[in-house]
This record gives sequence, structure tokens and C-alpha cells, in this order.
Amino acid sequence: MKSKTLFLGLCLASTAVSFAQHIPDRAIVLSGDTTSDAHRQNIAIMYSRNNLAFEDPAAPRFLFLDKKGTVALGIGGYVKALGMYDLRGAVNNNGFYTNMIPVPENPAQRERFGATANNSSIFLKLVSRPTKLGRIIVYIQSNFTGDDGNYGFKLKQAYVSIGNVTLGKARSVFSDAPAMAPTVDDQGPSGQVSAKNMLIKYESPSYRGFSYAISVEVPEASYTTGTNTRAISQRFPDIPLYVQYAWNGGESHIRASGILRELSYRNDFTAENKLTTGWGVQFSAVSKIVGGLGIFGHYTYGKGIATYINDLSGLGYDLIPDGNGKLRAPGSAGWTAGMQYDFTSNFFMSASYSQARLYDNGELGGDCYNYGQYIAANAFYNPIPDLRFGLEYLHGVRNNLNGESGHANRLEAMVQFSF
Repeated sequence: MKSKTLFLGLCLASTAVSFAQHIPDRAIVLSGDTTSDAHRQNIAIMYSRNNLAFEDPAAPRFLFLDKKGTVALGIGGYVKALGMYDLRGAVNNNGFYTNMIPVPENPAQRERFGATANNSSIFLKLVSRPTKLGRIIVYIQSNFTGDDGNYGFKLKQAYVSIGNVTLGKARSVFSDAPAMAPTVDDQGPSGQVSAKNMLIKYESPSYRGFSYAISVEVPEASYTTGTNTRAISQRFPDIPLYVQYAWNGGESHIRASGILRELSYRNDFTAENKLTTGWGVQFSAVSKIVGGLGIFGHYTYGKGIATYINDLSGLGYDLIPDGNGKLRAPGSAGWTAGMQYDFTSNFFMSASYSQARLYDNGELGGDCYNYGQYIAANAFYNPIPDLRFGLEYLHGVRNNLNGESGHANRLEAMVQFSF
């Protein structure tokens, strides 16, 4: 009898150790069979950070597991509080938008104190075991940012993945999330590409480090219209794609991306609907160099793709008048370069420089945006699991076509608790 009891105890201990290798100490299992092999696989996927940006929430704290090992449901999010002070030039927004820097500099807007918690987030994630159609993942994320920076509940992402196909609102295939700069600021670098669209995406499995993805996405467009021209509903989807090579267990990669757009507008003088072709290319990378040192960055250029670049989005730069009664797609570029050093698993620092630039914009006048610069230096520390402190310095510059410029500086601090 004693030998049977000892054998049973060893089996249970072995199961507990095996399960512990897949589920972090922070997780709280509210219900379900924790000894299921299927659940251990689901939880491993639940906690993976592959293809996520720094701003994306950590894995959920609370887990529900069904008895048959079919699905795992996680509930998580974070509370994020920011305090900020602008000095020697201010941006009148809680996000550090360099396009909003006053030009010429405004003496009445040289300092600003602010605070916000409206980028706190909550999400649900469901992961199933493999089916005949592939593994199913359902993800819904919202934050508390309303219109005009007020508090409100706003959908950020909502998608279903079945095998290698994703359908819903998710980060665009033209955006390389892991190569984005880590910042306390929720707006992010001026030249960064971080758009989220309604889409249907196919993402291939990795083969010897190589993978690719292509999607059909519902376009967002913003025009500056001239005489006898106006914006109309879009008639064609955006089509982005990428090819990627990854190494070091997926922590490092290089990626080449492209996008094709067909932008619709109306010429009232000729009573015709018109199309202007937009296109873009992007080269991005993230890599561990040596020890705790890593680098990240991207370069993006195209025509009619201003909507995809942080500092140019929503300002009417996808199409502009050409001076002859038509609309054309101006050139735009954005790039970011930075480095990160991990002193320990709980503390790292990073620095990055970013620029967004608009070309071929002479018809918009001398006070039109020409380019913006965004410099960030920050440090992040996790004294205990789930609690993160951040401290950041930002410097921004907006230059107009006529050569005038404005500057802004910001110090901000963050407290974030994930659950």
C-alpha cells in the first residue's frame, strides 16, 4: 500500500512540475482541469508574445479552463496612469503629437501640466485546441479613450483567427509590431506605422525562419480637396503584404513590406469618380546584438500612404490638389531607429529617434507641415511582477514648408499594473 501511495504522489508531483513549466506563477486558474496536455498547449499560446508590440497587454491573469481541454479563456488588462509636464514648448494633448507643436512658437503655450488614465485597457482572449480547420483564437481589446481625449470605452482590436487566417479589426500587415519603439507616450514616434484596420489576413507558418503574410484591409483615407473635387466612399481595399526572416527563436527578424492602395474621389466639374493609385514600401528589423543590447527600427516610403504614418494620419495628406483640378498622392516617409539595453529581466532603458516627412506639398502653402522629429529616452522598471514604472523624456520639432519651426519638450512618468 505504501508503495502505491508513493507512486501516486510521484505522478502528481511530476504532473504539477510539467504544468508549472507552461503556466506562470502570476496566473489564477478560476476553474478547469489543470492537468490536461491540451490546456498546457493552449496556455503556452495564450502567454506567447510573438508579433506583439511593447504597448500590447501582457497575458491574462485570470484563466478559465473547460473540463475536456477544448478551450482556455483568459481575462486581463492593465491600469495605466500617466503624469506629464511640458517645458520650453508644449503640445496641447496628452499624446505627444509633433504635428500639434505650435509654429511659430507660442509664448502663451510654453508650459503644460497634465495627467491621464484613459489608455488603461481590458481584454478577453480565447484559445482552442487544434480543430480540423486549425486552432481558433478569439481576441477583444478595448481601452477607455473616448473622442477628443475624453474618457469613454473604445474598441482597439477584435478578431478571430482560425488556423493561419485572421478576420476582424487588428494591426495592419503593413505594421511591424515587434520593431516599434517602446515608449511611455501612447502616441508613439512621429514616423512609426501602427495602424489598425478591419481585415482578412493570411499568415504563413515559419519555414526555416522564413514566413510571409498578405491581407485585404478596409481603407481609412483623409484628403485635402481643392476646387471641384471632394472625397467619396472608398471602392477598393488596401492590400499590404510582407516577407520576413526570423532567428534567435523569433526574437530577431528582418522584414520587407509593401502596400497597394486605390484611392477614390469625385471630380464635380467633369461629373466623374476618379481613382489615384497609392503605394508604399517598408524595411524593418529588430535584433538582439550582444548581452542585453538590442536594436530596432524601420524605414517607410510611399505615395498616398500618409494615413499609415503616425504624425501624418488624419491630416488630409493621402490625396492633395495638383493645381489642375485633380487630386494626387503626395510622397510621404517615416522612419525610426533606436536601441534598448536590458540591465536585468526587470529593468531596461531605450533611446530612439523618429522622423515623418511630407513631400510634393507645395500647393498647400508655406504653413503646411513639412517634417516632424521625435526623440525619446526612457527607462522601465518592474519591482514586482505585473507592476511597471516608466520615466521618459521627449523632444519634438515641427518644421513647416516655409522654414518656420516649433519645439516641445516633455517629461512624463507612468505607473502601470497588469492583471
